[in-house]
Amino acid sequence: MAAIKGLGRNIPYLRQQFAALLGNTSTSVKFICVVVLFSYCLSFSTETVRLLSVTPGYLLPPAFWIWTAFTFCFLEIHFWEVCVDIVTVGLCGKLIEPLWGAMEMMTFFAIVNFGVAVLSALFYLFLYMCTNDPDLLFDIHIHGLTGYIAGVTVAVKQIMPDHILVKTPIGKITNRNIPLMVWVMGVILWLFGLLEGTHPTMFLSGILMSWIYLRFYQKHNNGTRGDMADNFTFASFFPNVLQPPIAVVSNTVHGFFVRIGICRKVVRRFDMSNAPPGLIINLPGIDPHDSERRRQIALKALSERLSKDHAKPWQQERAKKHSPVPPAVSIPIPDTTTPKPLASPLIPQVVNTRNDVKREGNKTL
Repeated sequence: MAAIKGLGRNIPYLRQQFAALLGNTSTSVKFICVVVLFSYCLSFSTETVRLLSVTPGYLLPPAFWIWTAFTFCFLEIHFWEVCVDIVTVGLCGKLIEPLWGAMEMMTFFAIVNFGVAVLSALFYLFLYMCTNDPDLLFDIHIHGLTGYIAGVTVAVKQIMPDHILVKTPIGKITNRNIPLMVWVMGVILWLFGLLEGTHPTMFLSGILMSWIYLRFYQKHNNGTRGDMADNFTFASFFPNVLQPPIAVVSNTVHGFFVRIGICRKVVRRFDMSNAPPGLIINLPGIDPHDSERRRQIALKALSERLSKDHAKPWQQERAKKHSPVPPAVSIPIPDTTTPKPLASPLIPQVVNTRNDVKREGNKTL
């Protein structure tokens, strides 16, 4: 009862926070959140869960419940999962939608979730072939936005790969570390029985599907497709120690897909800013999107440095104007003429007055 009363007191605060999160977002973001909330109300029916979630044995032929590949993502059976989904979709509307647009965001949402449904079903089919356990085909229900959450982490990695999230004694945690780190945490929670086994499967499928789409197929405004930057390779998801062997395997698989015609051979282009219009030089290992990001970073650093250099003389002039003027100090300078002999009390001194000098002058004349 105390927990229920505490939750009731916090409902206005939670409502205010959700309103601030979903404010100024597109209609598509609000639509997804509303459908997730409505589907949670339907999740109390076991038959509804069976009809809306992906069951590997029913998605594949001969049953072929293809509609579940489009409805499973909206169904959650735990309220904390609903909260995580709404927060993720709201943050996606704040961070990614302004860069991509509402249409591209919905395209990404549909492709990733459909791919997660197919890949997860194939994974459980593979497990069934290895174990011959029919429960893996008919007692497993795949549902929720776990795969799309994985896709959002991959998109954030693409947009801001070097953004530092946490500094630890063993190193820095950036956006490039989040996808693999969250998947490993999910596997650990599943091993301890704190998480359903479908969540790590869906998350890994979401990472693969979103990376394939963003790497090779996403269409940009300049007519290019994909993002062939060196910091967005498949090996970049792993620690630096594991990247060389992972790169060998991934490049071998990509080369095989190119030979059989599934993937196209990538031609990387670099547009020279000072080159004549229409001149394009193909250079290996350089991508225009990556080059543009690096150019913007370099220009920003250069402008900051120039502003500091221009500010230094101005600061010196200002310091001269506002600094107190020290008072003048007079220093006596000794005469450089031949010093007069000191008077001695034993030698009589003769002092010539002005009249004596005149008189002597008349005599000489």
